[in-house]
Amino acid sequence: MRKLAIYSCLIAGLLSGISGLLSAADEVSSIINPEHAESLAVSNSRTATGSKFMVVTANPLASRVGYNILHKGGHAIDAMVAVQAVLGLVEPQSSGLGGGAFVVYYDSQSGKITTYDARETAPLKATEELFLDATGQPLSFYDAVVGGRSVGTPGTPMLMKNLHDKYGRLNWSELLTPAISIAENGFAVSPYMAKSIAADRQRLSRYPDTKSYFFNDDGSPLKAGQLLQNPAYADTLRLMSKSGIEPFYQGEIAHAIVDRVGNAEGNPGVLSLQDFSQYRVIERPPACAPYRGYQVCGMGPPSSGALTVGQILGIVSHFELNKPDLESWRLIGEATRLAFADRGRYMADTDYVDMPQGLINPDYLKQRSQLIMTDGVMENVSPGEPDPSQKLSTRYADDTALELPSTSHLSIIDEQGNIVSMTTTIENGFGSRLMVKGFLLNNELTDFSFQAQRDGMPVANRVEPGKRPRSSMSPTIVLKDNKPTLVIGSPGGPFIIGYVAKAIIAHLQWGMDIDKAIAMPHLFNPYGTYYIEADTEAVKLQDELELLGYPVKVQDMNSGVSAIDIQDGKLTGSADHRREGLALGE
Repeated sequence: MRKLAIYSCLIAGLLSGISGLLSAADEVSSIINPEHAESLAVSNSRTATGSKFMVVTANPLASRVGYNILHKGGHAIDAMVAVQAVLGLVEPQSSGLGGGAFVVYYDSQSGKITTYDARETAPLKATEELFLDATGQPLSFYDAVVGGRSVGTPGTPMLMKNLHDKYGRLNWSELLTPAISIAENGFAVSPYMAKSIAADRQRLSRYPDTKSYFFNDDGSPLKAGQLLQNPAYADTLRLMSKSGIEPFYQGEIAHAIVDRVGNAEGNPGVLSLQDFSQYRVIERPPACAPYRGYQVCGMGPPSSGALTVGQILGIVSHFELNKPDLESWRLIGEATRLAFADRGRYMADTDYVDMPQGLINPDYLKQRSQLIMTDGVMENVSPGEPDPSQKLSTRYADDTALELPSTSHLSIIDEQGNIVSMTTTIENGFGSRLMVKGFLLNNELTDFSFQAQRDGMPVANRVEPGKRPRSSMSPTIVLKDNKPTLVIGSPGGPFIIGYVAKAIIAHLQWGMDIDKAIAMPHLFNPYGTYYIEADTEAVKLQDELELLGYPVKVQDMNSGVSAIDIQDGKLTGSADHRREGLALGE
């Protein structure tokens, strides 16, 4: 078992602990070069400004690595590759090589936005009964998640390599070097990672490899500030540095993943080498919705993010929403319910199912807005029919998929104005809890509906061989007069949609600075129950919302928004205070 060391004294704070680690090895210390230390000193916070470039991620080490890549003249995609390699190490509960991602990309030379779909795929051997027990009933969520059954073919490594081949300026191997060095020399377990390990102690200790990595010799979970090394992850990245992604999709890494999934004790899966050899990252057109003179562009299916955010914004645009008061939240909540009704009925991988045209058509959304009562709560919320000629509302049943929040988001702008908005995930915290060669494998298949049919009708987001499960990830780029003005996204399961929509409304309509728009309390109403963020000013609205007729649930709502505001050549990056993010710019 690899050894753990504890610093002789507790780190005074996360950033100071990271600085100490960065100086522990030459390669890692080069992440911050002396000649630009001064600019880092004034930008070492959750909000930073600059005019050249900006990177915002959910982890300080990842942000510092991305900053260094951009400072060297690297492309935004170069920074993305380096950042993702580090995030998979220091935030293993959220994303990594064993997962998938969506990228919304703005190319400064062409002035165009495109999107890249690296969502995991269901095994070719998967059937509609994948998540049913012997009696034909749906498995409980964690019985489905933990083990090989839930693992889809990872897309993140291919996304990193494909986009680097297309856009990158720096050498591929150079981009993986920081993560290799950090893995070998060790990093301080962050408070968020330590909290996540402790919360998942029972499931994470089920398998010997994850138990030996995330727990001490006495069985106690790792604590914040402990030095954690991952030589297996360094070896994996070193192999990819030398040979690209061939070992991952056709060689020894693919073999190791398939073997681990197929032999997962108590809950094996059906992933095969053919799934890896046939996997492809798909470039897709963006889904763009108008909102008060802006174009809000994001990832279309298999993500429900851009369409559902677009529907919420399109519906509320027909109301005043002058300030964040009770009436505005009522209207936003009702719009969200209408949007989620369409999401549950229609939204899925359009390579496999028909989806109605016009879900973000302004005329359709105007019709939907007219369903909202002038006061009070809508009693019944049903899917609409955006294209009556298709009559799809009667062809599908509503989805039953359960998404639990994890995931990470990063926003990057390089000196040439190229932009990456990327949301990356292994789905539930720590994914399937299966570990291979230093990284965790996803449980993305549990984003499918466990039931393929309801009341004799198929569910659009049902399991099918090779299909990509529906996602809530909402990487977004907002345009004004065809020029980018905001880059944004968040982790958080289906709550991602609410986090992103709220921040956009607060920033673009209520005129809040981006950091204040992100920091304001969360309120979210997807299905009728109004969720309110605990320990915030929003709790004061509980009684009034209940008087209107809403069931209310007060709970933690752990977003992790990473955003960059672009105004008159000035970049303002902001990281959500609810996680450990850092904005760095120059």
